[in-house]
Amino acid sequence: MGKGGMSHGEGQDGEENMAAWLMGVNDLKIQPFKLPPLGPYDVRVSMKAVGICGSDVHYLKHMRCAGFIVKEPMVIGHECAGIIEEVGSEVKTLVPGDRVALEPGISCWRCDLCKEGRYNLCPDMKFFATPPVHGSLANQVVHPADLCFKLPDNLSLEEGAMCEPLSVGVHACRRANIGPETRVLVMGAGPIGLVTLLAARAFGAPRIVIVDVDQARLSVAEELGADVAIKVSTNIQDVAADIEKIKEAMGAGIDVSFDCAGFEKTMSTALGATRSGGRVCLVGMGHENMTLPLSSTTAREVDVVGIFRYKNTWPLCIEFLSSGKIDVKPLITHRYGFSQREVEEAFETSARGGNAIKVMFNL
Repeated sequence: MGKGGMSHGEGQDGEENMAAWLMGVNDLKIQPFKLPPLGPYDVRVSMKAVGICGSDVHYLKHMRCAGFIVKEPMVIGHECAGIIEEVGSEVKTLVPGDRVALEPGISCWRCDLCKEGRYNLCPDMKFFATPPVHGSLANQVVHPADLCFKLPDNLSLEEGAMCEPLSVGVHACRRANIGPETRVLVMGAGPIGLVTLLAARAFGAPRIVIVDVDQARLSVAEELGADVAIKVSTNIQDVAADIEKIKEAMGAGIDVSFDCAGFEKTMSTALGATRSGGRVCLVGMGHENMTLPLSSTTAREVDVVGIFRYKNTWPLCIEFLSSGKIDVKPLITHRYGFSQREVEEAFETSARGGNAIKVMFNL
């Protein structure tokens, strides 16, 4: 979503379009947000459900996430769904009133990576709430119609917004070739670990062991269908003991490990626990640099793959949700409205963690 352009900031009822702006560290303000003009292939969407992601909290606390730095005020939020208000002149697939889930990244479609179909790696990606691009925690946004996916009647707008985090799990399962014979280990039972667990089960994984330092999160993972939940410490000295514990619990070789935390300890454990000829998929981004036992890993021909966001996942996520193969509703633990006080409270709740898994705004 670009800045500038003609003022398209007013909704059909004439009220000014408002959004949650990240102004500085721990400083969010609801302020007017002028939308760009509606292009021929764009739609204007009235936002109804927006979830808080770990990256949103990271920007709020540090004004940066990995290599992305917030240098000027930015509208926050990217997990979202809403109702079409207006369509561009060339849009044939959507009409006002349609309920849609939004894929938040607009790639260039011209570079080699886009042409290969790996558009999630596009160097010119414009992604909601990744600086300097504005996000979607707003009354209304303008977005390309081809990135808005119609929701079937049996799915709520909140479930539509959950397609974004679920897409990370789906993309990870595709990268790791999960199927009915794949025994899976998931390191980390935070929101992304839990959606990876749900996705792996939907892809047919027969046995899934999940590991975390927090017993409450492990209990949630068991309720969501993990076969075994193992509590470990944060102490890097315990890696060898943890590996033994995990192998014993699996009862057979681990084919694929997902590290959904991305710390030196979790990655070392995943590498050591995975069987020879297996695969480790790094999903989490906890540590930027790690010292890992790669020589022994490569000697056992364990493949290491990474993921970045997702590609072409929304139709499958919607299919998994509407068919009942995946239920994300238990992940939504807190709901807030769209006022200055509630926006601040919601982000504090999400940052505190505890029993909060997915914090959702109902606009």
